[in-house]
Amino acid sequence: MIRSVFGFLFGGARNATALGQTVTSVAEVFRPNATRALELGHDAYKAAHASHTAEFQYGRGGWFDSLVNGLNRLPRPLLALGTLGLFGYAMHDPAGFALRMQALAHVPEPLWWLLGAVVAFYFGAREAHHLRVTKLPLPQAAAQPVVAPEAAQAAGGDDNPALAEWKTGRS
Repeated sequence: MIRSVFGFLFGGARNATALGQTVTSVAEVFRPNATRALELGHDAYKAAHASHTAEFQYGRGGWFDSLVNGLNRLPRPLLALGTLGLFGYAMHDPAGFALRMQALAHVPEPLWWLLGAVVAFYFGAREAHHLRVTKLPLPQAAAQPVVAPEAAQAAGGDDNPALAEWKTGRS
């Protein structure tokens, strides 16, 4: 009965499809289609990535690029070796070391926050760059089916040698 009423009002299946498309297009005036927005965002990302790839596809590094790459590799070794150097300096000249550490205590806290932010963003940007460049292998599906522990015990298989030893010692 309901089908007959709707068929009479809206004119059957063909008109119901047209009605559905009309309702969808009217609804998209008030709320954008989320799936289409995701598709457009992905297309924009792919276009930007392709543009960036094309820009650096044939680029050959000159002396300036080599210099900047060398400078980019310096901070981590300098921080590590500098920290070890501070220990050596503290043993070599304890009074001078104490004087410099007292001077560091007078550095305002916002400046420490700024230094922390600079170091964090530097290393975070390097890590993000390496994550983008490095292709990680996709995890392979397990070769063996997963068996519930109850099913494994029911089948008589003990994967835990300590438990098997305990069971044999108990009986």
